[in-house]
Amino acid sequence: MKKYDAVIIGFGKGGKTLAGKLAGEGKAVALIEKSDKMYGGTCINVGCIPSKSLVRSSQMTEAKGEISFEEKAELYRTAVEEKRRVTSLLRKKNFDKLNHLEAVTIYNGTASFLSNTQVNVVPADGSEAFTLEGDQIFINTGSAPFVPPIEGIEGNPQVYLSETFMDLEKLPKKLVIIGGGYIGLEFSSMYSGFGSEVTVIQNEARLIPREDEDIAAEIQKVLEEKGVKFVVGAAISGIRKEGDWSYVHYSVDGKEEDLEADAILVATGRRPNTAGLNLEAAGVELTARGGVKVDDGYKTTAPNIWAMGDVAGGLQFTYVSLDDFRIVWSSLHGGAYDANAGKRSHIPYSVFIEPSFSRVGMNEQEARGAGLDVKIAKLPAAAIPKAAVLNRTKGLLKAVIDAKTNKILGTMLFCEESYEMINIVKLAMDLDADYTVLRDQIYTHPTMSEALGDLFAV
Repeated sequence: MKKYDAVIIGFGKGGKTLAGKLAGEGKAVALIEKSDKMYGGTCINVGCIPSKSLVRSSQMTEAKGEISFEEKAELYRTAVEEKRRVTSLLRKKNFDKLNHLEAVTIYNGTASFLSNTQVNVVPADGSEAFTLEGDQIFINTGSAPFVPPIEGIEGNPQVYLSETFMDLEKLPKKLVIIGGGYIGLEFSSMYSGFGSEVTVIQNEARLIPREDEDIAAEIQKVLEEKGVKFVVGAAISGIRKEGDWSYVHYSVDGKEEDLEADAILVATGRRPNTAGLNLEAAGVELTARGGVKVDDGYKTTAPNIWAMGDVAGGLQFTYVSLDDFRIVWSSLHGGAYDANAGKRSHIPYSVFIEPSFSRVGMNEQEARGAGLDVKIAKLPAAAIPKAAVLNRTKGLLKAVIDAKTNKILGTMLFCEESYEMINIVKLAMDLDADYTVLRDQIYTHPTMSEALGDLFAV
C-alpha cells in the first residue's frame, strides 16, 4: 500500500488542476484515471473539443454547396481524422503537464473505496490490484451518458452514444437522433451539415422544454430549413435491426411508425458517474438525483473527501468544474476565494448549432413563474449589420429585464457568435449593472456584440 497526501480519482478539469496546484505545494499526489484515452477529462476527449472540431468541419462542408454524398462522406472521414489529431494532441499535453511533476504519480486503473482513506485500484493492464491511502481524497469522475430502457438498444452495432458516435468513420445516410435536448440538436445541426438525412425524435411535446417557446420554435424552424426533421411527443417502443438498416418503432397519438436509419444516436442526457466507486464504504452519500452530496465548499459527507465537476450533480460544463476546483482550493486554504456553490450564479451556456444558441440567467417563463414584473426585449438576428456581412442572418435575440429594478434577469442569444457575446451579458449581470449599461455601451463596428446595444434599447 502506498500513501499520499492526496488521492484524486479522475483526470478531468477540476482534478487535473488540483493535482498541479497541490504538487506545487510539495504535496505527494496520486491521480487515478481508468483510461489512457481520457487524460484531460470528458471535454477534451469525448465532449466539447471533439464535437466543436466536427462542427467546424461540418460548416466547411456545408459551405461547399451542391456536391455528391460520396464527396461529403470523404470530407467527413477527413474531419474525423482531424478531430482525432486535435484530441490526441490535447490529451498528450494534459498528460505531460502532470507526468513530469515529481510529486504527481498517474495510475491507469479503476478506483473504488475501501474506506474514507483507502482506495482500491484495479490496473487497466490487468495486473494485480493494489491499495492507495490518502489523507485527502477528491472525486472527479465526471458523468456518463444516460441510456433509456428501450428494447433493442443493447447489442445493436448501429446504435451509438455521443462519446462513441464521433469516432464513426462512415457518414450515415440516414441518422435518427433519440432526444431533442441540447446534445441532440447540436448533433442534428452538425450531421445535416455533413450531408446526412437527420430525424430527431423527442418524447416530450416540444424541443428543449427548458427554453421559452418562442426561442425553441425559432431554433426548430432554422434547423428544419437546414433539412432536419422532427418528431415530437413520440413514445419509442423498440429498435430492431434488419440487414443493413435499423428501425426505430414509435407511436404518436396512437399512430405507430418506423424510422429507418443506418445510424442511431442516443442523446438523452448524462448522469453523474458514480458506478463502481463503492462510496458507501467511505461514508459518502448521494443526492436524490444520483450526484455526490456536497456542501457549499464541495466537501462530501465524509470529513476528508471532496467531489468536483459533473459527479457532484451540478451543471455539466468543464468551466463549472474549473470553478469547483477554485472553491475546493479556497476551502483547503481558509476560504480566500470569495465564492461557493451557494453563491454562484449567472452560469452561461452555449449550444453549437448553426447559428449558435447561448443563454445566461432566467428566461421569460421562469421570470413570470417567479411572479416578477418583467420587460421583454427581442431583436431578429437579421437586424444586425455584421450578421448581414457574414451572411448569417437567421436567429433571434431576447432579453428579460426586471421592470422595477432595471436589472438584467436573463438573456438568450440565437445568432452567430452568441458564444462570445453571452460573456459580456454575464459580466454585466455579475456586476449588478442596469440593462442601460449594455444599451449605452460604445461597441466596435461592425461586430455581433454591438447588437446588445440594440437589443437592450427598450
